[in-house]
Amino acid sequence: MRQSTTQGLHVSVDTGCYQHHGAVGLSNGKYLGSFEFPHTKLGFAEFFATIERYKKHSNGKVCVAMEGYNGHARPLDRMVQIRGYRLFNINNVKLARFKEIFPGAAKTDPIDARKGLELFQLQQTLPLAKTVVEEVSPVGEVEQQLKRLSRRRRRLVDERTRYINTLQADLRAVSPGLIEITADVGNVWFLNFLASAKDFRQMKQRKESRLLKIKQVGKRYVAAILAWQENALFSDDIAFVWPLVHQDVLRIIELRKMVKTIDKQLICLMEQSTLARHLLSIKGFGDTSCAELAGEIGCIERFAKEASLALYLGMAALDNSSGTYQGSKRSKQVNQRAKMAMMNALDKHRRWVEQSGSYYRKKRNEGKKHNQALRSLGRHVVRVIFKMLKEDRDYYL
Repeated sequence: MRQSTTQGLHVSVDTGCYQHHGAVGLSNGKYLGSFEFPHTKLGFAEFFATIERYKKHSNGKVCVAMEGYNGHARPLDRMVQIRGYRLFNINNVKLARFKEIFPGAAKTDPIDARKGLELFQLQQTLPLAKTVVEEVSPVGEVEQQLKRLSRRRRRLVDERTRYINTLQADLRAVSPGLIEITADVGNVWFLNFLASAKDFRQMKQRKESRLLKIKQVGKRYVAAILAWQENALFSDDIAFVWPLVHQDVLRIIELRKMVKTIDKQLICLMEQSTLARHLLSIKGFGDTSCAELAGEIGCIERFAKEASLALYLGMAALDNSSGTYQGSKRSKQVNQRAKMAMMNALDKHRRWVEQSGSYYRKKRNEGKKHNQALRSLGRHVVRVIFKMLKEDRDYYL
């Protein structure tokens, strides 16, 4: 009994939508028990009360591993860190490979929870298990807000893009030749022009004086509208389709305002984030890309080396060679949001920095496609970013 009290307490949680399953054991491999609790306030209280009861068998140090960290585990994962417990993430992809090596007799949530305890025990001796259970570094409140807001912004932008694509197809059907008066259907003046009439057929007779009263429609655009009026054509079903088109136009305008509001919030938050300010110092890295990167990276302590950060941002591939064949493959652990933000930032960065532009052109001359050349450039930029964040300094040439 004296030997067991020198051991730390290990807790493994298999998370679900409504119910979670936990298993408790000591760091020496001794199994203490299992329990289940609901995803409610009372359930979380029961979870921590259960841990406190088992702490008498340990030295007081508690490590909690969760499958599905930052998913259904929220907000329990955050509460675990606030309590001062060490939080670990069970990598689902690597866990599946681990189960192939050490298969079980059956598959249930309690068994999966027990599997987490086995990973805790093996991570000190088995190299594969070290990467299956990884400690989660605490992320600052500002970076968490940047992550939530930037992800919401991305969803709104994607929704706006879908509406614009639908709008473009509908306008071609109800009024051929109309969208030719603008370079972009999503232009603010064009959207205001479409939204100004519930029955669009009236636009064929609308005078110049009334057109000029539409917000952001100046003389240049009025001239294009008047030229369209001379040959305006409407389909037979415009009376039915136009109310639907009008609703889509109003939704696009609303989404644009929502995105603009989030952009202002992101700028204010980035002023409070050291990580975001360092990223902004890189030439070509804009506000939106830096907000997304800062939110998805969270804190540089999550990455032991720059290769891990490069893999996370999608700027590095895994080796996939066999015999005389030398190749690579994509990693399944790439953060796609961070990768998209990084690619957008790199495309502007290469135009601002001559050295980066020269390297990009060199890769294109070697036969690489645009995205391949950007990722090659990104691999070197990630080294710079990693060193910047580790040393807490800005970018400089």
